[in-house]
Amino acid sequence: MAVAMVVVACGGQAAVVSGHGGHSGTAVVQQPLRDGERFVTLKMAEAYTPKGPNGGTDDYRCFLIDPALGEGARFLTGAQFMPENLAIVHHAIFFRLSPEQAAEAKALDASTPGQGWTCFADAGVQEAGWVSHWAPGTNETLLDPKYGHPLPGGSQLVMQVHYNTLGGTGSDQSGIRLRVSDKALEPLGTALFPAQVELPCTAKESGPLCDRAAAVTDIGRRFGQESMATPDHLTQMCGAPAPGPTQHCDVPVEQPGHLHALAGHMHLLGRSIKVELNPGTPTAQTLLDVPNYDFDDQALRPLKSPVEVKAGDTIRVTCTHDASLRAQLPQLQN
Repeated sequence: MAVAMVVVACGGQAAVVSGHGGHSGTAVVQQPLRDGERFVTLKMAEAYTPKGPNGGTDDYRCFLIDPALGEGARFLTGAQFMPENLAIVHHAIFFRLSPEQAAEAKALDASTPGQGWTCFADAGVQEAGWVSHWAPGTNETLLDPKYGHPLPGGSQLVMQVHYNTLGGTGSDQSGIRLRVSDKALEPLGTALFPAQVELPCTAKESGPLCDRAAAVTDIGRRFGQESMATPDHLTQMCGAPAPGPTQHCDVPVEQPGHLHALAGHMHLLGRSIKVELNPGTPTAQTLLDVPNYDFDDQALRPLKSPVEVKAGDTIRVTCTHDASLRAQLPQLQN
């Protein structure tokens, strides 16, 4: 399988307090359709007003979306998320569901009060396949037209939206424009390579949350109990944490493929992010290097040419953060 996109996330989705406001939107640029492609535009069934757990300002919510593609195989060759309320939409991820998984999602939706359901780090449905994402600065990125994400007949999508209300309020009714091909294409996949964020308080900061255990408990209070497992999960994957501004995680490649594009996802304290293949070996390559990270530019970056990876190769994600930025960001000062 060709891996279309690798998303590297420093700290997963839980380890950094997120908050931003006023980031600019990216205009939806409609690139021409290619042979066999058509657009399918969808949006949430109704507007949703986010409400974080326990009075928190972050709400991870999943919504089931039916692309109504009918029977027969289709391929997703591009996607452009269309956020309605940019003041509160932090990022979005789209997952592909088989008909069996869609039935599970429908039951989950029906059993949850209000529209959609809470979903912290994934779609809330086992083995849902990640097919697209959006963060500020992201627009539709087209790869070689011979590749696509498989959408078998009866497939549905889950749209996970991370809302943050520090930068604004109100409801949201976002949508997505899918680029669908009826041609038989080579299948694409996505992979997520995370790294730790163990960022101590600076010498000028003090308070109860400077204690790591208290900070992890606070994550659970604000994001839900399942989020508290993220720091330990990252420790198991990356090794014992070494608190400080720069950390890295070596993630083994589990299946062979070709990398076509990468995107780095950090938060407001992020300064730089780098991704390397097989570091310290004669075949080492730098796949992504963002020395001056900008939260409002998290665009997918295609590689000049596909890079082959083999099972047993190592992907190293290196993240640098600056805790002193908390004092400069009104959303994070407290």
